[in-house]
Amino acid sequence: MSDDASARLGLPYLAAGQLQKHVTLNEALTRLDTLTQTAVVSRTTTAQPAAPVDGALYILPPGATGADWAGRPAGAMVRAEAGGWLSIDTPEGALAVVLDSEEVLVRRAGVWSPLSSGGGEATTVLQNLTRLGVNTEADAVNVVAARLNKALWTALENESGGDGDLRFTFNKQGASDVLSLLFQSGWGGRAELGLIGDDDLRLKVSADGGTWREAFAADRATGRLWFAQGATRRETAVLTGGGGWTPPAWARWVEAVCVGGGGGGGAGAVGGNGTA
Repeated sequence: MSDDASARLGLPYLAAGQLQKHVTLNEALTRLDTLTQTAVVSRTTTAQPAAPVDGALYILPPGATGADWAGRPAGAMVRAEAGGWLSIDTPEGALAVVLDSEEVLVRRAGVWSPLSSGGGEATTVLQNLTRLGVNTEADAVNVVAARLNKALWTALENESGGDGDLRFTFNKQGASDVLSLLFQSGWGGRAELGLIGDDDLRLKVSADGGTWREAFAADRATGRLWFAQGATRRETAVLTGGGGWTPPAWARWVEAVCVGGGGGGGAGAVGGNGTA
């Protein structure tokens, strides 16, 4: 332990019989004022401010310029004081809030790093988060919220310790609850797909977000599809004289349009244009 300064914050001690004790005391108070609840104006400003407010703190980026800033190492913390700049030695583990970027930094191994990155090491585990917002704010209703244009999910490969599959699992509490994907346009619902009020897969659509119509339902027991609004499939085949045609397996009815030249006994015997 040093007899001249405190071990952690480096606050200078008063010596017995020391003259001008106020100088040492003021130096200690200035340092304490800097390292307690440290708020840094910026860590990206390269040009030395011309008229800083007394007490303003900056962390110097690479390439800092100015009469007092130039030549100081990147990462140095400086304080504006009485028209000049003081260099502040910061201990390991010191925390600083950066006001312009709204981030919290930690000093480790002589480097300032975002606190969320563990002081330079990537965070690999996040547990028991109550809210998560990506480029937006999550709230009590939407506890996970993201505002973005693209998102990518990819399977963990075999060579990376995975099995190459990618499966999303969604679960609801009971059959009468809802588990669905809601598709919106202009914040108005247009389609909803999922287990909506029971355990059969359903698709509902809406033109205005208020009135909904069921398009289809898939029975969970039989796998059969039921189309509430009906389902239609058409196929057109053109036949010539002597040709043959076999109805497809899915066809339930056939409409034939016969076109002939008219007259009796030959083509077009049912009329010039008829439906059979």
